[in-house]
This record gives sequence, structure tokens and C-alpha cells, in this order.
Amino acid sequence: MMAARLSKIVLVAALALTCTLAVFGNVVDPTTNYSFVQHVLSMDTVMPGSGITDPAVQHAAFIVIVAGEAVTALLLWLGVSLMLSRLRAPAARFARAKTWAIAGLSVGFLVWQAGFLGIGGEWFGMWMSKTWNGQEAAFRFAMTVLGVLIYVAMPDPEEPVA
Repeated sequence: MMAARLSKIVLVAALALTCTLAVFGNVVDPTTNYSFVQHVLSMDTVMPGSGITDPAVQHAAFIVIVAGEAVTALLLWLGVSLMLSRLRAPAARFARAKTWAIAGLSVGFLVWQAGFLGIGGEWFGMWMSKTWNGQEAAFRFAMTVLGVLIYVAMPDPEEPVA
């Protein structure tokens, strides 16, 4: 039981670190990723003139993305902290500690699946762009988050009595 619990904590921490680094990069060097959002929303490499070119809307979209990543990171770190604090607790208490991690993993899945793959990929045709296509990276991250979400949500058995 201890190995499974530690494994769940470490996997959530790894994703929390990844999300934290994404947020950090977007805050410290917003130009790079803002350019990505700008080009995807404007659809300038797939159907020029058919996307959103209003800078205020593009900035708002970028802020929503970074906020989603930040909320994900925050919830995941909270989950890691609570799971660590209840590492040796009975299964029911440890299960309750996983709630924040599950929430963070769910938000993260929504950011990358609904945001990048759904809205960016399908609505704005990101999949058609050879230059501004983040579909592979978003899919990789969404599937990683989903795999960890399934694993973390699995019940933890009680330690067998010797």
C-alpha cells in the first residue's frame, strides 16, 4: 500500500511541476506562447481572415489559458501536500486527501483536452497548421493527465494485518 501511495504522490507532483513550469514560462516570457495563441486564434496559417484578430480577445484567451494552468498547478500541489500528510493514514483518510489532486487533474485535462484539442484544434483548425499546431503536445499531456487521474482515483486497499 505504501508504494502505491508514494507512487500516486510522485506522479501528481511530477504533473504539478510541469504545470508550474508552464505557468512560470508564460509569466516570465509571455511573448513566445502569446504568439502561439495569437496565430491559432487568427487562423492566419489555415484560413486567413476567418479567425479572431482582436488583440483584446487574444489577450483574454491567453490569460484564461495561463489561469487554467495555474489553477491546475495549485490544486495538484495542494493534493500532493495533503496526500503526503496522510501517507500513513487509514485508506478512507488518504482517499479524502486525493480529492484536491483529482480536482487538479480534472482541471488540467479540461485545459489541454477542451482548450487546446477541442477549441484550438477543432474550432480554430489548429490541426491544419504546419507552423502553429500544438495538437501532439496537447494530446500527449492530456493523455498523461488522464492516465494519472485514473490511477490516483483508484481505491487504495488497507494495509493487510500481519
